[in-house]
Amino acid sequence: MQKNVQLENFKVVDCLKAIKHGNGRDWWIIIRNALNFSNEHYVYLITPSGISSSFTQAVGSVNNTNSGRYCFSEDGSKLAFINLIGLMEVYDFDRCTGVISNPVTIHPEPTSAPYGRFWSCEFSSNGRFLYVATNDNSATKHVYQYDLLSPNPATSRISLTSNSNYLIGYGFLNKGPDNKIYFSTAYQCDAFPYCYPYPDSVYNQYNMNLSVINSPDSLGLACNYTPYSYYLGGKRTYYGLPNNPDYDMPALAGSPCDTLTSLNGAAAAVVAAGLYVYYSPQWQTAFINADKLKGTTYRLSVCDITSKEVFSESGKISPPYFTKNLNCTDWAKGMYVVSLETEIERLVKKFVVE
Repeated sequence: MQKNVQLENFKVVDCLKAIKHGNGRDWWIIIRNALNFSNEHYVYLITPSGISSSFTQAVGSVNNTNSGRYCFSEDGSKLAFINLIGLMEVYDFDRCTGVISNPVTIHPEPTSAPYGRFWSCEFSSNGRFLYVATNDNSATKHVYQYDLLSPNPATSRISLTSNSNYLIGYGFLNKGPDNKIYFSTAYQCDAFPYCYPYPDSVYNQYNMNLSVINSPDSLGLACNYTPYSYYLGGKRTYYGLPNNPDYDMPALAGSPCDTLTSLNGAAAAVVAAGLYVYYSPQWQTAFINADKLKGTTYRLSVCDITSKEVFSESGKISPPYFTKNLNCTDWAKGMYVVSLETEIERLVKKFVVE
């Protein structure tokens, strides 16, 4: 496989998104064209053989701006698209075929001001709620909750927070490994539209903390939005948060695409094995367990958030179970990724050292 190969010769909308294929191995990449505004979505398939040519799907409303966002529900069955003019749509997504279908327009693009200025979106874990941030320095900015089970989701909208201070720019919503939704803001320091990099004197609650939706599966104010409640340890945020896909997303067990995949060149069945990791701050230990395994040899590895391997071990197991108590006393605080591979399966799980 090669890298740095240009796939298209047009500019794209700022909404690239990736999601794991239903077979648990391959990936889908989705973009929109920023030179030919339309209702077309470009979908690419990534396999061990490389990246396939895109197949284009004309679904939903026409997008008329180069500033938009995609977000997927946790199970990958729903895809939302928003844009800075004010379009908001939700579609069905088939992880086996990459097909986008059944568009539901929550807000059409307005043809004149005031515009929606939708900037970022994120689903709750249960897929019922869509959270959307707006960003318009000439108007009041909001973080909204939409109830997608409502007969009319547009009328279900409630504002969790609002701000009309032009110095505070509303940024991205992203779900964390704890299923809470984190929200970034930037501080303009009288340098609109950008204050980058921040001067050494610009440290405040707006750029030194993330806001948190603590219970995003709950309706209305019960979702427990807490502004500027997650301290960044002396670091500062701008508008963005990482656009990471869900590497832990499992295969669609029992679906038509739950078939044999390739793992390190060997045939590997996508099975319903499970990997469970519990970190105990009291014991400073990660308790790692797996069940329903079919392989008899294993390699266990743990990497930090920079992908640096901090632990590895290989050996033999007696399926279907695996267990390991991993001492984390000397590990830095942060997120870690556990990978357990056998000759049959590969399982991945994240945990946080606190």
